[in-house]
Amino acid sequence: MTDRTQLRRLAAQQLESLARAGVTHLPRVATKTRSKLPATPPAEPPPSAPAVVAEVSAAMSREGRAAALKVLQTEVAGCTRCQELAATRTQTVFGVGNITPRLVFMGEAPGADEDKQGIPFVGRAGQLLTKIIEACTLRREDVYILNTLKCRPPENRNPEPDEVLNCRGFFERQIDLLQPEYICCLGGVAAKSLLNSELSIGKLRKTFHQYRGIPVLCTYHPSYLLRNPEAKRDVWEDMQLLMRRMGIVLPGK
Repeated sequence: MTDRTQLRRLAAQQLESLARAGVTHLPRVATKTRSKLPATPPAEPPPSAPAVVAEVSAAMSREGRAAALKVLQTEVAGCTRCQELAATRTQTVFGVGNITPRLVFMGEAPGADEDKQGIPFVGRAGQLLTKIIEACTLRREDVYILNTLKCRPPENRNPEPDEVLNCRGFFERQIDLLQPEYICCLGGVAAKSLLNSELSIGKLRKTFHQYRGIPVLCTYHPSYLLRNPEAKRDVWEDMQLLMRRMGIVLPGK
């Protein structure tokens, strides 16, 4: 499937989600009028799929966005594409936080605590993520947190490629609806999945990448920091870089 075809499909899916959420009209985008028109107006290309997605998301009210996310969450809850995950999960883990966020954190997959509570990053790694967010002078409720996979892999194993593929439409539509200003990928699974990259997290960090025009910074997963505390310094350097880009002044800086 070509990128253009996939983007058009995602735009159509988002419009369908809005319709199911009861959104029947979107504000018309104002255009400039011209006093004189040329005799033969030059042909203009139709808007690209990413532009359509961005325009639809920007035009939604907060209530419309919440409703569309709720529809998507219901679709996720009923998904059985990954038969093993669907058979072993307690529940799906969709996402939590500010639905009009400047910053989205994207992790790997739910663990045992997340599978039990239905909320991402609530175990030991989640507690560490909360501390990282607070060190950046933010609160968890200021950001949005989601995972690449919406179901817990048995024994917390790494997601399989086909599982990521099955969940791709869900997390892409989720990000399209949220329309964050920045994305922070936590760990190699999230970074490689979102950016379609084969590079290691060590090579992806310390620089900004792009996902549909959104700046993306990659850093180590909090669970990695629990096993390798010395890497906390690297993550803090990454977060300082991200905060500078966001225009957030940290204490002592």
